[in-house]
Amino acid sequence: MPVDYQAPLSDMAFLLNHVVGGASVFELPGMTQCSPDMVQAILNEAEKLAREVISPLNHISDKQSASLEADHTVKTTAGFVQAYKNYCDGGWNSLAGDVTYGGQGLPELLATATNEMWHSACMSLALCPMLTTGAIHALAHHGTEQQKSTYLPHLISGQWAGTMNLTEPQAGSDLAAITTKAVPEGEHFRITGTKIYITYGEHDLTENIIHLVLARLPDAPKGVKGISLFLVPKYLVNEDGSLGAQNEVQCLSLEHKLGIHGSPTAVMSFGQNKGTIGYLIGQPHEGLSCMFTMMNHARLNVGLQGVAIADRALQQALWYAFDRIQGKTLIQGEHSPAPIAFHPDVRRMLSSMQCRTQAMRALAYEAAAQLDIASHHPDPSIAHQAQSRVDLLIPVVKGWCTEQSIDIASLGVQVHGGMGYIEETGAAQHYRDARITTIYEGTTAIQANDFVGRKLLRDQGRAFHALLTDIEQTCNELRQQDHADLQGLGHQLELATQALGQCAKWMLAQETSETAATYFGSVPLLMLAGDVLGGWMMARAALACKRPEKGLDPAFCQSKTSAAILYGHWVLTRAPGQVHAIQSGQTALKYALALNV
Repeated sequence: MPVDYQAPLSDMAFLLNHVVGGASVFELPGMTQCSPDMVQAILNEAEKLAREVISPLNHISDKQSASLEADHTVKTTAGFVQAYKNYCDGGWNSLAGDVTYGGQGLPELLATATNEMWHSACMSLALCPMLTTGAIHALAHHGTEQQKSTYLPHLISGQWAGTMNLTEPQAGSDLAAITTKAVPEGEHFRITGTKIYITYGEHDLTENIIHLVLARLPDAPKGVKGISLFLVPKYLVNEDGSLGAQNEVQCLSLEHKLGIHGSPTAVMSFGQNKGTIGYLIGQPHEGLSCMFTMMNHARLNVGLQGVAIADRALQQALWYAFDRIQGKTLIQGEHSPAPIAFHPDVRRMLSSMQCRTQAMRALAYEAAAQLDIASHHPDPSIAHQAQSRVDLLIPVVKGWCTEQSIDIASLGVQVHGGMGYIEETGAAQHYRDARITTIYEGTTAIQANDFVGRKLLRDQGRAFHALLTDIEQTCNELRQQDHADLQGLGHQLELATQALGQCAKWMLAQETSETAATYFGSVPLLMLAGDVLGGWMMARAALACKRPEKGLDPAFCQSKTSAAILYGHWVLTRAPGQVHAIQSGQTALKYALALNV
């Protein structure tokens, strides 16, 4: 049977308070209201809503997907409308919103923890506010004052929803190939074109939907330098803020998908007759840079979806492993039948799922903390350093966490054995839902190319080497511990960090002479970076558990330290072996091209 979700509050609070610098984040200007008691109260209330209201909809939405009605409106899964209302009424959509427009102004770090709960509870429902958050960031950074005052209060409250409209049938991920047109007409533009794969492009959760659409002006240069960004409301907004006539926006169809069935993925038509009314956001031909403001937050949240689905699959597998009685256990030395959780290989799978999920969560929270510092620290140099760190971490969080989530969800199916392949258990849904996370908001290859091309090569590895220096400091701390296995973890992390540094150095040396070979190894490099950064986060967690002044629960610390040590043995030790795969790009590419494919 599908197991309802229970948020790992102890791990979340531990990371916020003791690992990713939550105390420093909560002291930033405008965020000093975040006392430890307040943070815990927020986490507790979020867990209650996720467990009691949202989680029960997860399995239902897998069986009862959103449906397109005859009038081109979309009806979401039964229970979604009320659950979304409860979510908005509780102020959850406005948690990290700008106080100027009705938000609560709380840190992105805290919002990230609550967002993990929503995605674990029901990813299909949580996708709606996730896209709205992206629209909020794009408007906040690039909109006019009138656009902000008109749209942000409603988006922040959740009364209106937002979408991203990038992809077109003929273009796919190649945004240079988009053909949607925008023709000026007075103070607005007329948009014509078709967009595909639009998450929550049409639905019944909100009274208005604000589409952010990439299109080309008549004088636009070719390629990505000719893309502009436009705000296209489903219903036009009158001068007094009330809703006016319906805009010429129509949902043509909904995709039939492998997973996330409750989330309507729409084919959207703009301007079938006179043309859809839209408003320019930012400057002409700078739509891609505006969209990246939205996309970076979306990529962090998709990486967080990887964390969320991995944790949900872990909870399902743990329940089943302790409930299922079969065979004789070898671990306990008993001869009578026992839960399969005590069979060695099942315990191996469960512990592998757990330590990697914890590493993923910590890395996503670290990125969120650095986002807060970059946005709010009064010292420009510190804010700049934090933004450089964010730029490095985002593609790793998005690419590595989502790839891990597929493997972890697959292990969850394996723990169930034959029952995992049966839909009634719920294990297969997590596997199917996880599969999209490596694809949308930029495939893993796109994240890897961004990591290598824009984040590593562009500044010749300066920000990257600053990150490696921080990891090496953690290695030094581990080597000074009186715990032999923690010292071993320090050695494993050091060797893995050296392997990562060696590969980065090779990439820098090859960038001009062997470009194709370099990018042939970009995804393996991204995965290596994720393994190492995950190990860094687990090491920091283990060190936090060794500090007596923290006053942490001994049982929790023992479990956390055990997870870090296992991560070192199972994940970090494979890092040196990945060096050859990354550096053999020229030879490997030659033989890959010679294959009969």
